[in-house]
Amino acid sequence: MRILLVEDEPEMAAALGEALKNYDMIVDHVGSLAHAEEAVSLNAYAAILLDRQLPDGDGLTIVPRLRAKGAGVPVIVLTARGELADRVTGLDKGADDYLAKPFAVEELLARLRAVLRRPLNMPSEPLNVGNLSFDLINREASIGANRFDLPRRELLVLETLLRRMGRTVLRSSLEEAVYGIDDEIQSNALDTHVSRLRRKLTESGAGVEIHAIRGVGYLLKRLS
Repeated sequence: MRILLVEDEPEMAAALGEALKNYDMIVDHVGSLAHAEEAVSLNAYAAILLDRQLPDGDGLTIVPRLRAKGAGVPVIVLTARGELADRVTGLDKGADDYLAKPFAVEELLARLRAVLRRPLNMPSEPLNVGNLSFDLINREASIGANRFDLPRRELLVLETLLRRMGRTVLRSSLEEAVYGIDDEIQSNALDTHVSRLRRKLTESGAGVEIHAIRGVGYLLKRLS
């Protein structure tokens, strides 16, 4: 799950980014409206976490522009301006939810799950292939009746390949799904994650296999 965090306070952004990464999310952080619009134009996000008080204006001003372009990405406003009138304004401008600071990360995660369950954002049915099942809402994998625990980046690789089951996923697409815009990517890092995931799928009897398409990317298939 790739999230755009629009927050100009470095300490808040760092703390929130770390917390979200612990829940298997890729977090791209920007500190202004201008950079937020640039990020949205270049990347596809599952959701946007948006501060209101930004250096170049009220964060809410970006929401109508997103909606005018047909972008249905959920927007959760995070702000110290939590009065009733502020919350009403935020929702009327097109935000999907409004959370006043300070807040608990657990509440933010619950609200993220809620907006992602809505139609057109994320399918609620698990992805199933072979003996493998992936719960898109709780972001958990299982093989048969047993939970299939994976490190964060391997889980992101698996989710991306499952979403495009039977199709070749370009290396660049996998890297976009697994790494944030501020992450330093070593040349063989993706191959290492895929190799470890492939071995675990085989050892666990998942009934699927990952094929490397030389010079292009990777393909997930059901074992014949």
